[in-house]
Amino acid sequence: MTENDTARDLDESDIGIKAKSVDLAELVRALGRRSIVLVGIMGCGKSTVGKRLAQRLGLEFIDADSEIERAANMTVSEIFTEHGEPYFRSGEERVIARLLGEGPQVLATGGGAFMSDATRSEITENGLSIWLKVDFDTVMARVRRRSTRPLLQNRDPEGTMRKLMADREPIYAKASMTVRSKDVPHEAVVDQIVVSLEEYLLDNAGN
Repeated sequence: MTENDTARDLDESDIGIKAKSVDLAELVRALGRRSIVLVGIMGCGKSTVGKRLAQRLGLEFIDADSEIERAANMTVSEIFTEHGEPYFRSGEERVIARLLGEGPQVLATGGGAFMSDATRSEITENGLSIWLKVDFDTVMARVRRRSTRPLLQNRDPEGTMRKLMADREPIYAKASMTVRSKDVPHEAVVDQIVVSLEEYLLDNAGN
């Protein structure tokens, strides 16, 4: 667990009770113009949790991959196939930089977005990053439900995922906060984020 890991081992019911006591309006005011940016490996729950978090806070939810697809008039898989990953990453940096100027919002990023130095710098300046940390077995169970993950279209998706997690997790750990994305109802993860956000924003209120 990293120094900035705000994940707690409290009982889920305790987290839920504490989350209900959070003044959400005050939390959003403390956020200011910053966006809440969800980062982490594919399948960690950024979009599903992000939608519920945005609804809870009364903010707009934006999925960066969907915005990239809209700008390119192509799916992410098509962009990877026709133009390659470097082309996709370049467009991803530009789109996320634009979106961060439109906060506050809840922004779900693609699994590789936070690997970009430029994107991490933009997020640090204009957002508050939260790593949804997930274990290997949970994430593989989730991604097997979808066949549209470009980086897993090979003979050894499990090996690819293990390498991706090993390479990326040290970078994800640079996020402002870490919340564990367990195999629990999405609302329980949202509760944990709300509690962690309150703690982080209060702790940094004078900074």
